[in-house]
Amino acid sequence: MSMMKEFRDFAMRGNVVDMAVGIVIGAAFGKIVSSFVNDVLMPPLGVALGGVKFNALATTLKEASGDVAAVTLNYGMFVQTVVDFLIIAFAIFMMVKAMNSLKKKPEEKPAAPPAPSAEEKLLAEIRDLLKARNG
Repeated sequence: MSMMKEFRDFAMRGNVVDMAVGIVIGAAFGKIVSSFVNDVLMPPLGVALGGVKFNALATTLKEASGDVAAVTLNYGMFVQTVVDFLIIAFAIFMMVKAMNSLKKKPEEKPAAPPAPSAEEKLLAEIRDLLKARNG
């Protein structure tokens, strides 16, 4: 089998195509959530906390000097990224939960009755002998 045919068979397998579609949709979903957090969620939260702009929160580790820029620790961006992650994780959890509830559960077959115990077998034999004798 040629290398190209083998690669084509691999690339066209259903789960590879599904994974590619999932990655593209996931990237778009990530952008939507980032915009939601940055543009919708954080501004009112910042106003509620006294006019704080989360993406501007930073601590200066070393002041700028001459041509060298200041070294800052941008913890506000980290807070926004954590909120992004939590929203995406929750949305994925809810989506997986919904998909699992939509899956068709296999029908349970009724369990076979348990085999009769030795006492039941013996009682059945006695019953059959009595019927045969009387009958």
